[in-house]
Amino acid sequence: MAAKIPDLTPQSRQLEEALLTVDRVGLVALFAECTKSYSPLQVFEQVIGPALTRIGDAWERGEVALSEVYMASRLCEELVDSVAWPANSVRGDLPPIGLAVFEDYHMLGKRIVYAFLRAAGLEVADYGRAVADEVFEKVRGDGVQILLLSTLMLRSALRVRDLRSRFDAEGLDVKIIVGGAPYRFDPQLWQEVGADAMGRNGPDAIACVEAVVQRL
Repeated sequence: MAAKIPDLTPQSRQLEEALLTVDRVGLVALFAECTKSYSPLQVFEQVIGPALTRIGDAWERGEVALSEVYMASRLCEELVDSVAWPANSVRGDLPPIGLAVFEDYHMLGKRIVYAFLRAAGLEVADYGRAVADEVFEKVRGDGVQILLLSTLMLRSALRVRDLRSRFDAEGLDVKIIVGGAPYRFDPQLWQEVGADAMGRNGPDAIACVEAVVQRL
């Protein structure tokens, strides 16, 4: 029987309030309390992720300022960086994988996805924040076959199409997995830009990698 998924909605609501009031002390205390009972991955997936999604939705409705969204993301990035992420033994059955924030400045999603991939035993080249030329050269130089790209803004998401065309023109068989707000808002966008899959969160990213590997 599958393990019951804990309901961490109350903790997520508390964390959302701490983020919006920039209560660093309360935020750290709540995170520490949560990680006593649950793994960091569970906390990011079920506490922090939903809180940030609600804040983002509130911004879309004009209820919070963009500066509040930015500060909430930065505070959560600090929590990500504070964790000593466990990693299982690295799997040797996968092709080279790369990961980048693509022509954007929002690092949180990429960091969380990276943590999930590493915890699942996937070896990933982390390219940080990179523009199209940098991503292309790194992928070509490293022989990357699966590339995960995170974007926050629509213009960055649309630029994936240009990168896809460049890979194709150079004869590089690179499978692209995308993620980020533009792809959640428009469920068809990932196909329109020529990506091979779209993930909404860390577990999704792992499932997408596994599915793409099956098609290689």
